[in-house]
Amino acid sequence: MARTGTRIFSGVKPTGHLTLGNYLGAMRRWVDEDQHRADALFCVVDLHALTVDHDPARVRRLTRQAATLLLAAGLSQDRCTVFVQSHVDEHTRLAYLLECTATDAEMRRMIQYKEKAVRERAGSRSVRLSLLTYPALMAADILAYGTDEVPVGDDQAQHVELTRTLARRFNDRYGLVFTVPDATHPPVGARVMNLQDPRSKMGKSHAESSGIVYLLDEPDVMRRKIMRAVTDSGSEVAYDRTAQPGVANLLEILAACSGERPEDLAEGFGSYGALKKQTADAVVELLRPVRDRHAEISADPGYVEEVLRSGAERARALARPTVDAAYRAIGLLPPS
Repeated sequence: MARTGTRIFSGVKPTGHLTLGNYLGAMRRWVDEDQHRADALFCVVDLHALTVDHDPARVRRLTRQAATLLLAAGLSQDRCTVFVQSHVDEHTRLAYLLECTATDAEMRRMIQYKEKAVRERAGSRSVRLSLLTYPALMAADILAYGTDEVPVGDDQAQHVELTRTLARRFNDRYGLVFTVPDATHPPVGARVMNLQDPRSKMGKSHAESSGIVYLLDEPDVMRRKIMRAVTDSGSEVAYDRTAQPGVANLLEILAACSGERPEDLAEGFGSYGALKKQTADAVVELLRPVRDRHAEISADPGYVEEVLRSGAERARALARPTVDAAYRAIGLLPPS
């Protein structure tokens, strides 16, 4: 598969079961748009799951599940590259060079590091060094492939900006090696909020799952979670993120499922109950094909293994020339 122009890289971390937020915010666009218009690589970034305390068996299980769901959602190995990060050594080879390019202050300014470090300490756990340095690995994920665009939510924009900074600094000091990537931001539906806490993102690794719709939830479970979603005081259905965050979240989910504008949808409901029911119906129908295809693919584990093997081979071939060039540029002696 030759390069067709713009190159896109994006990834999903196997720290929990993938959610409606992951699907509406990223996966659906990868399937419907990105794999068709660009030379796209989609990666299960399993090394990033090791920055906090974890169960090894669970990481392996969620890595396979995430890869299977990417394929079930509609990513095709004929149109894009799907692979697992740890299967391509160039990621870690380049990460160390970027650690040698970044500064301690830059790493400590990362908002996710600050937030996660606080949670680790609150749980009486030591903060792993990798939690501080993993933005260099994330930058390596992107820069190894000459990536032009990185589709991200607002919570990852800071990491892409650091990647851009490191690429420019490396190029200035050692010669032109890296493409400086741009972050691209999806439209409405990109930031699905927790159904029980509509001011917080619907995260896949939260301990409390009542406000999270998982892609592999049974339909009745999806309906129950949406029907029990927190709304707001009063009874008028209006699209106002500040005054009515719960209703706004439901309207944005329904809008993302239907292709309509949340402002327009609000005018068609006379009660919160009707809004919840229609949103639940829309979500169940949207995810039904994904769940059905996931069941089919899961019954043939050899298919997933072959996709990941061939994806890693192609990713390795794409990344190696850039990473080798970075090694030469920074002053390392090539092997004989």
